[in-house]
Amino acid sequence: MSPPYKALTLTPSQNQETRKLPENALIISLLRSSVTMPLKKLHAAILCSPGVGHLVPVLLLGRRLVTHHNLRVTILAVTTTITPTAQSQLLTPLTADIHLPVIQIPAADISSVVSPDAKVVTNICVMMRETIPTIRNTISSMDPLPDVLVGDIFSTESWVIADELRMPKYVFVTGNAWFTGLLTYSPVLDKEVIGQYVDQTEPFEIPGCKPVRPVEVVDPMLDRDDEDYRVYLELTVGVTLADGMLINTWEKLEPQSLDALRYNEILHSVIKNKPVYTVGPITKNFKPVGLKSQVIEWLDKQPERSVIYVSFGSGGTISAEQITELAWGLEMSQQRFVWVVRPPAGHVKDGSFFKFGHSGDPNGEYDYLPEGFVNRTQKMGLVVPSWASQVEILNHASVGGFLTHCGWNSTLESISSGVPMIAWALYAEQRMNATMLTEELKVALRPEVLSRKKVVAREEVEKMVRGLMEGEEGKAMTENVKRLKEDAEEAMNENGSSYISTCKFIEDCWSRIQRSI
Repeated sequence: MSPPYKALTLTPSQNQETRKLPENALIISLLRSSVTMPLKKLHAAILCSPGVGHLVPVLLLGRRLVTHHNLRVTILAVTTTITPTAQSQLLTPLTADIHLPVIQIPAADISSVVSPDAKVVTNICVMMRETIPTIRNTISSMDPLPDVLVGDIFSTESWVIADELRMPKYVFVTGNAWFTGLLTYSPVLDKEVIGQYVDQTEPFEIPGCKPVRPVEVVDPMLDRDDEDYRVYLELTVGVTLADGMLINTWEKLEPQSLDALRYNEILHSVIKNKPVYTVGPITKNFKPVGLKSQVIEWLDKQPERSVIYVSFGSGGTISAEQITELAWGLEMSQQRFVWVVRPPAGHVKDGSFFKFGHSGDPNGEYDYLPEGFVNRTQKMGLVVPSWASQVEILNHASVGGFLTHCGWNSTLESISSGVPMIAWALYAEQRMNATMLTEELKVALRPEVLSRKKVVAREEVEKMVRGLMEGEEGKAMTENVKRLKEDAEEAMNENGSSYISTCKFIEDCWSRIQRSI
């Protein structure tokens, strides 16, 4: 059987010409001149676990593959709830203008399988495992069948389906490369480290990567005696069984971690010598359409770069005490703000993880805010219940700062908008993200105390907000993030590193498909 593509080859004349071309231009030239178009479009099925923070980058990756790489893509979204509000706010804007079908697969009922107090990672992994029969039936009934399966890090138990159908399988890491290093190296640390990770005094060495301090480890590593840790270790092994990795980052942002994953002898062997592709930053592109929202109308009246946007993402929640301190800190700072608020959730940091859309009091009573706060700050601030169009807000000229939970989606959206941050990490790998933003990239401030351990006092909130919006440090961070924004745009351009890396991923798909025939 003849292959559906032609392998990349150099002719003698091309050998001469390549010496005159920069590296990126060379690869693009070869891709255009030496690779015959496949006889059919590559059909990729992208499997996504529950959670808005997982679904958004999967939708954006699918959209990118359709619009820029001429692939046929089907999104398989395992969901807990997709409300009409979520449909209009999330799915429709990303799929309405292109052929990007989204098949919603209801997550299996796991109430009899996990305990009521099971943590998020355990819940997601068990949901995905118990939903495998439905996922298998869904994929098997697709016409045409997919050529390749891509899954997020919680989808790895579905690799068995790809193996049954003789499809290549790739893991899509929606976080960054440093996190990927810790994720894949965790089984080794499990054997090397004695006792609780958080009780250690020295950073954990990840071969070739920046070390990870005990306070920065991901949530499942906080308690090795919890079921969540065992489930996490199983997940990390599944990630390394993929045929390759797609990571939502770009070459200039994380050269050290990417080099380690690709070339460090120890770490590369841990991921079983699989290829690593950078495909980011995958973020929403802002295009103003229709009527302006109340938030945008308010922002239109504010001076340039004078407003700090405050949001803890789609899943983040804070305690009643922390809401009070944050409110007083914003008021004391005397800086303009837009604050997306949710009702308090005790000491649970990810209390909205499986929810999406508006919740709380739509009439704006906000009885969990300090008495009189909304009235006292109505000229300098705007309080929004539960959800707002984040990318539109971050791209507005009046926004000059972002107090964020450091989820990787929000982090990339802020960088792509050229907005510096206050890094207020809550859960998952967000403490690692906060360290990267503050210590390495120098585009964010962070609280002196960990919000996981103590309440951040109003005085510290005031100091951080003033420092970001008025201080010299904030001005330097604004310049730094503008440079990162330019690097991000360059990576996603047709000659950019992430565009080229995605082309290599597609070529690898065809190569593996041919070898399996």
